[in-house]
Amino acid sequence: MASYFSPGAWLAPGVDWLNANFHAVFGVIAVIVEAIVGGLQAALLYPPSYVIISLAAVLAGGLLNIRTAILAVVTLGFCQVMDLWRQSMETLALVLVAVAISVLIAVPLGILAARRPRVEAALRPVLDVMQTVPPWVYLIPAVIIFSLGQVPAIIATIIYGIPPMLRLTTLGFKQVPNDLLELGQAIGAAPRAILAKIEIPSAMRTLLVGLNQCILLSLSMVVLAGLVGAGGLGAEVTRGLTRMEMGLGLRAGLAIVAIAILLDRLTRAALQQERGAASAE
Repeated sequence: MASYFSPGAWLAPGVDWLNANFHAVFGVIAVIVEAIVGGLQAALLYPPSYVIISLAAVLAGGLLNIRTAILAVVTLGFCQVMDLWRQSMETLALVLVAVAISVLIAVPLGILAARRPRVEAALRPVLDVMQTVPPWVYLIPAVIIFSLGQVPAIIATIIYGIPPMLRLTTLGFKQVPNDLLELGQAIGAAPRAILAKIEIPSAMRTLLVGLNQCILLSLSMVVLAGLVGAGGLGAEVTRGLTRMEMGLGLRAGLAIVAIAILLDRLTRAALQQERGAASAE
């Protein structure tokens, strides 16, 4: 009888052990994540849509430029016209929370990897595997541990978004000029001051690129998140596929594209602004 290697035969017991021994911990994580996402969704859905659109335009115009403000009005207005405002805000909240947690995890690890070659060498094969595995695979253990809903979708999105942010954080901090670091040390600056005033500003452009990639990869999980009951635009796309409603699926897909364009242009505009500031200096 032919034998074969089954990764599931090795991973399933581990997932079961985690679920049995850390069920209370996972329960607390689920409550916290649901509270954060639910609060952000409520904040986005409580005001009328035109208030959110106007606020986004004012912030984009004031912090970035007028083109980005116009883009915010067009993309968010498109979601409203397509009668998918609630789903769009649910998706936006899910992505923002997942990206924020991914950044909070990836940036410290990236800084550590940039300063410790052994840590970078240990993380490299792990990141290679994480970026090779299809995104829907992350949903399987997440659903087993957290059941259906928004929490497994966010957990899977966080895991999927960490590798690009971590890699580019490591790259950005490794590219900080040594003469700037030596200058900071020569004037007796504390390590925290060097990090905040020298390393982070020098690596900011690369960090913004990593943030852009993290956002786009997180958005790519939106449709898959609809398969596990996360709601939002992913659920509408899934509903359109299962019911063979081409109009619903197309409208939801275009709304996802609109949000992706908005978030992509926001980070690109911030990157261009950072480059302009660096050139002026």
